[in-house]
Amino acid sequence: MRLKIEKYYPLLPVYAAYLVMFLIGRTMPGMWQMVALLAFYCAIGQAFNIFLGMTGYVDFGYVAFLAMGTYGMALGITAFHQTGLGIGIMFIGLLLGVVMAALLSLAVGAVALRLRGAYFAIATIGVNEGFRYFVEGARIWGGSEGIIFYGDMTEAFGAETTRLLSTVWADVAVFIIAAMAAFVTIHYMRGKIGYALTALREDEDAAKVMGINVTKYKIIAFITSASFAGMIGAMAWALKLTYVFPPDVFEIHYTIECIIIVLLGGAGTLLGPIVGALIYGLSKYWLAVIAPGFQLLIFAPIIIVIVVAFPEGIMGLVKRRAKGTGWERYII
Repeated sequence: MRLKIEKYYPLLPVYAAYLVMFLIGRTMPGMWQMVALLAFYCAIGQAFNIFLGMTGYVDFGYVAFLAMGTYGMALGITAFHQTGLGIGIMFIGLLLGVVMAALLSLAVGAVALRLRGAYFAIATIGVNEGFRYFVEGARIWGGSEGIIFYGDMTEAFGAETTRLLSTVWADVAVFIIAAMAAFVTIHYMRGKIGYALTALREDEDAAKVMGINVTKYKIIAFITSASFAGMIGAMAWALKLTYVFPPDVFEIHYTIECIIIVLLGGAGTLLGPIVGALIYGLSKYWLAVIAPGFQLLIFAPIIIVIVVAFPEGIMGLVKRRAKGTGWERYII
């Protein structure tokens, strides 16, 4: 029993970081919006790291799964807002968003995960853009006009509850999702799935020779990562914005942000997405204040310097330095 508990020790600094962020946001005036942004980056970093960090595959179409979560919540609220289920409609929308993201990832993964390297990256970009234009061209789910459901939310939850959901509880849910993603990450890392994924990340051909069903484990990581993306899209986008607009929810730069966050912090590490999210989020926020319009010009070379200086990510370096010390069991 002790060994089973010890494998979750690395979650302690993760949850401590989330608790500190939450307390700062709730106790310091004017800080909640920035903390909510950081929580969002932490959540998408943790979710994306389940796939990129464990397999080494880069999914450039990842934002499509966030879009599915957003559409799932929107469709759930618009379909059930007159049923009198109250706040239960939100959970229906959340479940629908997760299912839609998981089904899309299953369909994409069954084909794309048989590809490698640049071919996989190109395929996932094509899926994201193709699915967006399919939604718009076929005029499903509102087509290019999207879905506006603020009125449906107000009718289902009431004006005050809708306001609280959009301004507070959606952000709190993102913290919870990030914590859940961290738990699943360590559970995978310290289990059979993690060992199989580590083997295929290091040498996929050798893993096949050893008898590992690499396609099966890649799909498991792919669906898990996509399901968390669906949750994030449903809570961080749908509930906060109360509308869905295809050019916004399929915007590929969110995928680029996921990649930056994971690589900055350290792909395949538990604390890496948090470190990467804090560096990226705080830099982006303060540069936008200090040098509006020039933040990307300034931030791009900073990212390049960090990635070149720390090819394993910041937590990869810390993990190496902590090896053989008492901190090793807390840093993976």
